[in-house]
Amino acid sequence: MSRDIVVVGVSAGGLDAVCTILKALPEKLGFALLIVQHRSKDSNALCEVLQTCGGRPVREGVDKEEIEVGSVYLAPADYHLFVDGGHIELSVDAPQFYSRPSIDLTFESVADEYRSRAIGLVMTGANRDGARGLRRIVDRGGLALIQDPRSAEVPVMPLAAISEVPSAEVVPLEKIAKRLCELAPLKTEGKSKR
Repeated sequence: MSRDIVVVGVSAGGLDAVCTILKALPEKLGFALLIVQHRSKDSNALCEVLQTCGGRPVREGVDKEEIEVGSVYLAPADYHLFVDGGHIELSVDAPQFYSRPSIDLTFESVADEYRSRAIGLVMTGANRDGARGLRRIVDRGGLALIQDPRSAEVPVMPLAAISEVPSAEVVPLEKIAKRLCELAPLKTEGKSKR
């Protein structure tokens, strides 16, 4: 089964957790990586910080940008990020769980677009955002991973996701990158399939 996209939802404690994954990933990826991290609307330095973590380009998603396998995208501050027709769509709709970007909204659009070719990952955070969206990914045939709450700086989000998706694979932080590469091995780079 081809897995073309991995979507990560993370909140409180997320910078160190995401950096741990980026550092452990190989130079070439067999999937597009989409990161949705809660942050304040005037927080613009996250993308630059994440680039220093893994030595790979990390860029904020741009409206109408085509998603490519091997690329790493970050949801911009104060925008919801949707996926439609293999492209990124940004929105300023009302916040959910007091957050924009919303993890649930991104996960749900990825589930509907990529179906069985999607992997959702819920990580450290302090609310329930991501649990409902992870359920949608599983319902559409995708895979669900959750950071082991014992390895999360703030375990509320992983625990909520486990409650919502008890069939999800629970993985310690230091093993997540390896597991993603096992589930979505390197193919040829290029545009992700829809």
